[in-house]
Amino acid sequence: MRTAGPQRPDLARELLARAAEAATRRAQRARNQLDAVQLGQGRHSDHANTNVLRRILAEHDWPGHRLVGPAAARAAWSIALHSDDAPDFQRAATTLLERAVRAGDALVQHWAHLHDRALVNSGRVQMYGTQFLLRADGVVLYPVHAPQLLDERRASVGLPPIAVALEAVRRRYAPDHRAEDALAVALRQVA
Repeated sequence: MRTAGPQRPDLARELLARAAEAATRRAQRARNQLDAVQLGQGRHSDHANTNVLRRILAEHDWPGHRLVGPAAARAAWSIALHSDDAPDFQRAATTLLERAVRAGDALVQHWAHLHDRALVNSGRVQMYGTQFLLRADGVVLYPVHAPQLLDERRASVGLPPIAVALEAVRRRYAPDHRAEDALAVALRQVA
């Protein structure tokens, strides 16, 4: 049985290229491999990515699996997730992504992650424990609503227990990055 490709492969290619470039830049930033000019270029690129996704959302609603395919839908989620300088846009994207999840056109895990990010960026506590802070002394979880129920909420959206996710993030950002590729793949599957 052959599955149909995305309705808009042109949008899929654009989202994939933009998200891949941004991911590479974020990895370099996490390792302090960017100078001040490159950091500024990265901020400009993130702003441009937000504007492209804003246009796509205005024209097509959330770019889900049917419109752009699963990989590009993930790319759109990543762009929205990292649109931290546009909190109103991020909240609107969360609403559209939730609608796509209800229609079976997006992953609930992506919605939970974006929902948490929008909450944290608006100064509120997160619900699903997907947002971490990388500090000099290690990785810590941003404050979470009703922590005693966190694993139950995470399970309700298909996320693993918080201890598993926290360990994966800590390994990913440990000083020894030799196993990073395997861990990055695992973290994407976990988060």
